[in-house]
Amino acid sequence: MYKIVSDSACDLSKEYLEKHDVTIVPLSVSFDGETYYRDGVDITRDECYQKMVDNPKLFPKTSLPSVESFEAVFRKYAEQNIPVVCFTISIHLSGSYNSASMAKDVVEEDYPDAQIVVLDSQQDTVSQALIIDQVVRMQNDGIPFDTMIENTKKLMGTARIFFTVGSLDYLRIGGRIGKMAISATGKLGIKPIIILKDGEVNLGGVGRNRGKLKKNIIQIADKYLTENGKDNFVVSIGYGYDAIEGVAFKDEVEAGLGVKLNGDTNVEIGVITAVHTGPHAIGIGVIQKYETLK
Repeated sequence: MYKIVSDSACDLSKEYLEKHDVTIVPLSVSFDGETYYRDGVDITRDECYQKMVDNPKLFPKTSLPSVESFEAVFRKYAEQNIPVVCFTISIHLSGSYNSASMAKDVVEEDYPDAQIVVLDSQQDTVSQALIIDQVVRMQNDGIPFDTMIENTKKLMGTARIFFTVGSLDYLRIGGRIGKMAISATGKLGIKPIIILKDGEVNLGGVGRNRGKLKKNIIQIADKYLTENGKDNFVVSIGYGYDAIEGVAFKDEVEAGLGVKLNGDTNVEIGVITAVHTGPHAIGIGVIQKYETLK
């Protein structure tokens, strides 16, 4: 038995978290740089999105969880001698990993034998959710803690998100996309296809028409899956403000990839990712199944 913890960037549904006993430590968002609201506690996803849609020139900021918030969770399970694995959003997107690592050190001073492993997921939103889901599956299958950690480190290297956004402004202002990508998408109306790989945001293509961009996302994902053994992977989607578009995208992805999506880890992209990408992000997350690791 071990405890699974994550920061709130994973965007897993409340139903999933309760069913699988995953504990969430929230990041925070601010619209004025002074007042910070804890994700899912002080502000809902819908409230955040509505503020952004109603105020397109408003660019919120995120704040990492406090050391104390991680410490409280880790200490609870250290006291019970229950091993903990904690996942955080890519360190290239937030300092959440640093807070969790500091909390681990504090707790281990009082509980030297505590088993606490903090992992930078190198991912975000739907792909972070997919990593956690593989850990849940390993736990349910009776995989020991040390073996689970070893498998998970390998799995993280297979995870990808292929996505596009409604506006590049959020990634640009947040410094989350490189100068080359900004230059490539600098023409009026050009939007990027972005690949999140090994924690970093990479440019995967450009286009103007959102419909074609979504088709291209499916093609890029299909190429990656085909090259690495499509049957070896789990696939889910994430979508932002437009739920109608998100539901339609599920069908498009299943038809385009010839796969059945893992519905448990299809996510409504949450507050933290929305701050980085804007309200109109949409994309595909993939990860290798742990049983197929060599």
